[in-house]
Amino acid sequence: MTSRRLLRVAGLVFAACTCISVAACSNDPEVASDTFYGPSADIGNGTARTFTTVDDDGNPTVVGVRLSKGTMDGLPTTDEVPPKMLMLDFPDQAAATVFDHVMMNWNSQGHAPPPLFGKPHFDVHFYMTDMSAATSIDPADPDYAAKAARLPDPKYIPTDFGPLPGPPVAEQAVPGMGVHLVDSPDNFTPGVYDFTQTLINGVWDGRYTFIEPMITREYLLANPTLSQDIKQPSAYQKSGYFPTRYTIRYDDVADEYVIALEGLTMREAS
Repeated sequence: MTSRRLLRVAGLVFAACTCISVAACSNDPEVASDTFYGPSADIGNGTARTFTTVDDDGNPTVVGVRLSKGTMDGLPTTDEVPPKMLMLDFPDQAAATVFDHVMMNWNSQGHAPPPLFGKPHFDVHFYMTDMSAATSIDPADPDYAAKAARLPDPKYIPTDFGPLPGPPVAEQAVPGMGVHLVDSPDNFTPGVYDFTQTLINGVWDGRYTFIEPMITREYLLANPTLSQDIKQPSAYQKSGYFPTRYTIRYDDVADEYVIALEGLTMREAS
C-alpha cells in the first residue's frame, strides 16, 4: 500500500517467468512436494523471488515470496522517485491459482496514513489482475473516482474487511493500486494501533484485486514465525485456488525470509 505518487513504467522492475524446481533441502513445509521458483530481482543487497509449491497431483498448495537475508541491508533510506516496484511473475505451476504476479516495494519512510503505517516496511501485493490492469489505475481517468467508490458486492469481500475510517472511499484510492481494505477498520486507531505486520485486501471498480502482506523491516529482522488463517468471503468472483492461511517465517537453512499464502483451496465463481 502506498499513496505518494503514480506508478510509472520507469519505476518498474520486471522479472519474466521461469520454472525452476528445487530439491527438498530446506526446513520449510513448502518443500514437502515440488517447489518451483520464478526469476529473482535485486532489492537492497539481496534478491526477491516468487515460488509455487504443488502436491503430487500437480495442484498448487502454496504461493509466496522469498527474500534473501541481504534484502534487509543496503535499502534506500529516502523515497525513490519514481518509486521502484518489483514486478515478479510466478512460475507456470501457479497458473491454476487466482494470482497473476507479485508487485513488491520498499517504503523507506512508510506511507500514508503516517500515524498508522509510517514505519519502514515492505508491501507485497499478490495480484489477481495482470500488470497492465494495475498500472492503468490513473487519476487522469475521468472515471477514477467512480471506479474507486465502486466496491465489490459485500459477498465477495473477506469477512470484517473494509476501508479505513476517515476520508470517503474514493479519496483513499492509490494510483496504480486501487482501494485498500483492512481487517476490522475500527482497530486502526492512530496512537493505539502498533504496526508490525498486517494483511490488506485490495479492490478496484467492483473487483477484488489483490491480497497484500505489509511487514516492517524491524519485524522481519526478529526472524518471526507467524501463521494465521485468512478470512474468506462468502462467494468468489473468479474460479481458482485461493489461500486459506498466511505465514511469515525465517528459513535458517536457506537464509531467506518467507512470506507465503498457503492452504490453497479450489473455489468456484458464483
